[in-house]
Amino acid sequence: MMNKIVFYLMSLLTAVFLLTSCNPEAELEQPETSELTQIRLPMGYIPNVQYAPFYAAVQQEFFSEEGLEIEFDYSFETDGVALVAANELPFALVSGEQVLLARQQGLPVVFVASWYKDYPVGIVSKAEQNITHPSHLAGKRVGIPGLFGASYVGLRALLHAGGLSEDDIILESIGFNQVEALSADQIDAAVIYVTNEPIQLASQGYEINVIPVADYALLASNGLITNETVLKENPDLVMHMVEAMLRGINFTSAHPEEAFEDSKNFVEGLAQSDQDVQQAVLAASIALYQLEPLGYSDPAAWENMENLLLDMGLLTTSLDLKAAYSNEFSRK
Repeated sequence: MMNKIVFYLMSLLTAVFLLTSCNPEAELEQPETSELTQIRLPMGYIPNVQYAPFYAAVQQEFFSEEGLEIEFDYSFETDGVALVAANELPFALVSGEQVLLARQQGLPVVFVASWYKDYPVGIVSKAEQNITHPSHLAGKRVGIPGLFGASYVGLRALLHAGGLSEDDIILESIGFNQVEALSADQIDAAVIYVTNEPIQLASQGYEINVIPVADYALLASNGLITNETVLKENPDLVMHMVEAMLRGINFTSAHPEEAFEDSKNFVEGLAQSDQDVQQAVLAASIALYQLEPLGYSDPAAWENMENLLLDMGLLTTSLDLKAAYSNEFSRK
């Protein structure tokens, strides 16, 4: 296990070292033909209706009204962390544990706005497997996108809650093909986002069980990160970015049908997909948003995340959590 962790951390540090040789201001420069600041935003996943708040923020001109023009980049979470840490990009969407893992290595990323209140990762399985508690995963074939990101930490959190270790399950890397792998019985259970794959499986007629991480732990979840340099030298940029994001979240919560229509401009095939299923995915996502107040980070969630990562051995020492996140830009 520790070898995997060391490999992840070394890969992240190598990426940061390579990126620091690039011009750190490249992504912040404004083109001569536009008054808008160009921002490339790593999303951490493929184009999906779950990103409706950001798509709506573009279509409803929230970003442009804040002086920003957004290019969506569907890189892995770890890539986004490395780019922001190196000041190659000013922002990325990541899950809370990535911030603490990065800061342990001296990478100056800071979480500046919460998107999700509840940790959206979970385990789904067909009801016939009788997997209704994390301890029931013992001896099961469990599919996961890979040994990275929120999915991996979410799995470890559930194993921890069930008194299990990785050695107690048969772990298989399956990419983002959880629905197909589970439907074909290639695996017994899959690590998923509770707002997505369970809805797809249920729509196909499968009786399923879902074990959300949020049922067992309040953890720092998905949101927006920047770095200490941007936070210090360009707080107005952070303020405008967060404000546009929060406007998108608020709009999507209040007008889900319109946000869904906005998403069709960014998600290929969304207009031709099962509209009921995709609208249900969006509704389930909205239910997890941090709305009171918008963008707020719960200190208890960060403390719980740190304790979990320490128990799991992913952190080796306690961190200065007050430096890891900020509520300066959340709605009061």
